[in-house]
Amino acid sequence: MVHSKETETEHRIYGFVGTVSAALTHLICIVFTVFITFLSRPGTSLFSWHPFLMTLAFSLFMTEAILLFSPHGSPIKRFPHKSKGRVHWILQCICVSCAVLGLAAIFYNKHLNDKPHFTSWHGFLGVITVCVVGLQSLAAVPLIYHSLAKGWSLAKLKRYHAASGLVTYLLGSASLLLGLCSAWFTASVSGYTWYLSALCPALTAFVMMSQVTSAYVAKKRLQS
Repeated sequence: MVHSKETETEHRIYGFVGTVSAALTHLICIVFTVFITFLSRPGTSLFSWHPFLMTLAFSLFMTEAILLFSPHGSPIKRFPHKSKGRVHWILQCICVSCAVLGLAAIFYNKHLNDKPHFTSWHGFLGVITVCVVGLQSLAAVPLIYHSLAKGWSLAKLKRYHAASGLVTYLLGSASLLLGLCSAWFTASVSGYTWYLSALCPALTAFVMMSQVTSAYVAKKRLQS
């Protein structure tokens, strides 16, 4: 009886922490996106579309796509897993579209200004991240249309997708952090504002890591 009460208390504490962290992640990704939108003022220049679209892709849409599977913070928690998967894929496609357009904006902007391409760590990692997130979305098609996954274990495909998806998200977060070190952003903000901005992708990356790893550790415990 004592053990069961302790277990129940642990589950309640874990659930409360999970709910709070998911709610904060929703808030952080929205506030961070709005803040970057305010700074970049999309439409005022060709360059302005780059930070805006990249933040939309990796801070908002990709984060929300992963949070759909959160047991504590999913906005469609009551939906069947199949429906969550389809909405997740749609959000990821929007993420890819924003990322490609953001990459095109900075590429063309540098071309117009006769500047070299991908000479910084931010640019180098950014183009790799856009390629990876595109491949990740394509690789997810068999998880939606199971007939394409003949001869493959869907359980294994889901594990591979979750692991590679987490790596992709971390690449996106790293690209955002490096973007905050760019001349444009450091000229726009300073002091505590910069550190608070840097905390946003760092904290959301930590929550995503926790969500993905916890989900698969829990499944292993159930199977053992």
